[in-house]
Amino acid sequence: MKTMTRHCLLLALAVLASILDAEDKPSVSANLALTPPMGWNSWNKFGCNVSEEMIKGMADAMVKSGMKDAGYQYVVIDDCWQVERDKAANIVADPKRFPSGIKALADYVHSLGLKFGIYSDAGSQTCAGRPGGLGHEYQDAIQYAAWGVDYLKYDWCHTSTQDAKAAYANIRSALDAAGRPIVLSICEWGSHQPWLWGAEVGGNLWRTTGDISPHWDRVYTILEQQAGLEGYAGPGHWNDPDMLEVGNGKLSMDENRAHFSMWAMLASPLLAGNDLPNMKPEIKAILTNRDVIALDQDSLGKQASRIYSEGEVEVWSKPLSGGAVAIAVLNAGDNRYSTHPFHLDLAKLGLHGSQQAKDLWTGKDVELTENMPLQIAGHDVFLVRVAQPK
Repeated sequence: MKTMTRHCLLLALAVLASILDAEDKPSVSANLALTPPMGWNSWNKFGCNVSEEMIKGMADAMVKSGMKDAGYQYVVIDDCWQVERDKAANIVADPKRFPSGIKALADYVHSLGLKFGIYSDAGSQTCAGRPGGLGHEYQDAIQYAAWGVDYLKYDWCHTSTQDAKAAYANIRSALDAAGRPIVLSICEWGSHQPWLWGAEVGGNLWRTTGDISPHWDRVYTILEQQAGLEGYAGPGHWNDPDMLEVGNGKLSMDENRAHFSMWAMLASPLLAGNDLPNMKPEIKAILTNRDVIALDQDSLGKQASRIYSEGEVEVWSKPLSGGAVAIAVLNAGDNRYSTHPFHLDLAKLGLHGSQQAKDLWTGKDVELTENMPLQIAGHDVFLVRVAQPK
């Protein structure tokens, strides 16, 4: 009995020492996503039609297209990769679609110098009816870490009466306990205002709205919902207006350009969702525009604010590191020139006198003058960077 008591005491002391040691060390997730994550996700274009071969092809295309060199890192499998839990309740990947297993796929992605992401759900099932993570958070986290997962998108379907904040705090604790740095994407659709608590529970990004779709009306509606949320974004924790639809559906080139511009202004995660191996050159040019990407990835980590509107034209401003500023003038109207004429009011932007700027889509230097007239096509954007504002 004395031996057993001594053994229990030693074990308790060891556990306590481990806890105290962990408290002295920074969380494994402490320095993740210091700029908005960039990558690709399977859902917007492919839905449940995911496979090992397709994901490898997307990873290859991310490298060959120049997207990796432009800053894209994560290759993320969304819903439908999982089919069941085994007798030990371990999550099981679809053996037909992923015959080599998830670890082998993650290893392949890593071999290209990229990072690997996966999807699960806080509820009993995923949105597509596959096994969810509820009640298996720590077990799944250990499995994800063993597979080499770098990014977890965690959805909110089939959650019943669960508390959102507690559910996401739980999965973050599980991921940290597994010992691998894993970006946590809170996909709760903004239902419980995750911008108020997302950073507190260790989320690196949180959805602020319902799902996006490749239609201008939906893209613009989501953009409008971001106004007023800028105070909650910053290094390590970002508002997420959902993944990019650039190159999908029937979005025009103007709409694709405006969509990408505004997501960059918002310091949004830039997760492409198109068919990378088969994208048109003009779509590739949008997704790899380094001047626009630099706005998104700026180290200051500020989300743009909508400063003023006139008719259907909106003017947004984003502070940048080194005192620079980005200005986006968006024509949200359906008509080619919905405000006749529109004059840019520099004073409303806190700028005094003429300003030297760079047009980030043409690459040309431009001079901004007080009340200068602008003609912007419907659903297009005028995007400039002022390096030394006066």
